[in-house]
Amino acid sequence: MKLPPNTANLYDKAVLYSQLVRLDKPVGILLLLWPTLIALWIAAEGWPDPLVLFVFVLGVILMRSAGCAINDYADRHIDDKVERTKDRPLASGKISETETLIIFASLSLIAFVLVLFMNTLTILMSLGGILLAVSYPFMKRYHYLPQVHLGAAFGWSAPMAYTAQANEITAVTWLLFLATILWATAYDTMYAMVDYDDDIKIGVKSTAVLFGNQDKLIIGIIQVLLIFNLILIGQRAELGYFYYLGVAAAALFSGYQQYLIKDRKRELCFKAFLNNNWLGFVLFVSVMLDYQYSTP
Repeated sequence: MKLPPNTANLYDKAVLYSQLVRLDKPVGILLLLWPTLIALWIAAEGWPDPLVLFVFVLGVILMRSAGCAINDYADRHIDDKVERTKDRPLASGKISETETLIIFASLSLIAFVLVLFMNTLTILMSLGGILLAVSYPFMKRYHYLPQVHLGAAFGWSAPMAYTAQANEITAVTWLLFLATILWATAYDTMYAMVDYDDDIKIGVKSTAVLFGNQDKLIIGIIQVLLIFNLILIGQRAELGYFYYLGVAAAALFSGYQQYLIKDRKRELCFKAFLNNNWLGFVLFVSVMLDYQYSTP
């Protein structure tokens, strides 16, 4: 049965908008969600407050979606020249720049309204989160470390979640932030390796371009620093053996990702990027199990 013309147009628009904010590719939501949940569980020393949990899970979905929209707006004159992104709704002309900005503003506003239900410290910190989310997509024009900027944008959800639950900032808060920056820098460099040839051709800056032939080595160093940082978090938060099993698993996942990127093949670099979802999932489960079953 055919849909009436107006209904069909609305459906087509809804599909395009969902593609713009990458709801059809939820791995980005998950990569942002795992450190947020880890921060909540550590701050609460177990199950967090239901309202805080709801606000941050929904906030992750909203802000990642908003980030995708502003990213496509920033890259609107670049994406059509890159094989992987040329068919995105804005790059292909299926939606307008105005529509994209309206979607970004609407999603950001809803996320900010949610934050207003949290404590004052978290509300103030959210302003920094917005600045990081808005500025990140434009950084690839000015410096070779946009992946680090992305890590800060993604990582900011961890200290925000921690302060929303605990209403304080501690050393663990910043260790969680640093861990997310390191992790995101590593996996987004793998992602940038997929676009390396296109980025060189059109002059886009990235850590993959900056690191050049040393990319695998530097990613490996970042991964080692991440594992060391996770150990420090475990010590500071007085976590137990379940957590350290998760850290050991994270180290194994990191080694597997190094194996995948060893020949710099596009499809395997992308597979290594996707594998980070499992690294984050295992770490979160290890934290949850630690608080559930470890002896105080």
